[in-house]
Order: sequence, then structure tokens, then C-alpha cells
Amino acid sequence: MNQSENASDEPEQDEDSTRDLDPEPSGELTLQTLAMPRDTNANGDIFGGWLVSQMDLAAGIAMKRVARGRSVTVAINNVNFLYPVNVGSTVSCYADVGEIGRTSAHIDIEVWIFNGGADEKLRKVADGQFVFVAIDDAGRTRPIPK
Repeated sequence: MNQSENASDEPEQDEDSTRDLDPEPSGELTLQTLAMPRDTNANGDIFGGWLVSQMDLAAGIAMKRVARGRSVTVAINNVNFLYPVNVGSTVSCYADVGEIGRTSAHIDIEVWIFNGGADEKLRKVADGQFVFVAIDDAGRTRPIPK
């Protein structure tokens, strides 16, 4: 066998290029905002805490529909920051309601950005799972309506 028979027709891909293969956001567009200069960290990128707060807001909006009332965040699981976010990026949070229990629900959030270039595509920059519990007006756990 010669080398050409051993060579694969497919180009090698590194981890960064395979991340970009996400074809499109998963879930429903729940929140969209613009990353502003006041939201930057010391390096000039958008502060990760600001991005998590946007994710939490999006998950809360999705949970409000599920719980049909008040709810609170009780856990944030596996937040992954995949790429930095630049000032001026349009930040879009997509929510996908996962497991719904008697009083709680898991909401998966994906964050995608668009910077406005002519041939630019959406880019996934973060994801995570948020756990919410439905509460009543006194702040006590209550069942989620079926």
C-alpha cells in the first residue's frame, strides 16, 4: 500500500473547528441583548458573570411559562464558556426545557452571538443548565401545574 491509499480524504479538525459545526441554536430564542462596554472585564472582553446573568434571565423566562408563576434559581450546572464575547455583539440566549419534576425543572441554555459581518454566521459561545423551583407568594415550594 502506498501513502495515498492510507491518507484520509477528510481534513483533520481541531477542537475549535468542531465546536463551530453546531448547525444552529437548540431551543427557543428567549432573550436577546447587546453586549455593551460597561459589561467588560479587565481584558476588554465581556465579563463571564454578565453572560451568566443573561443566561439566568433567559432560563427564568422559560421557567415562568412552565411554572405559570414565581420560581427561583436553585442551581446552575456545567456552565461552559467556549469563546470570548466582544463589545457590540448581539447576544442571543436559547432555552430548552428539559426534565420537569413535581416542583422543579431543568432549563438548558445556549448563548450564541452575531457581530454583524457580511458573511458572518452565528457562533455558540456558552451553554449551561439552570435548575428552578416553583414557589408560591410566601416563597414556599409549590407544585408545577400539569
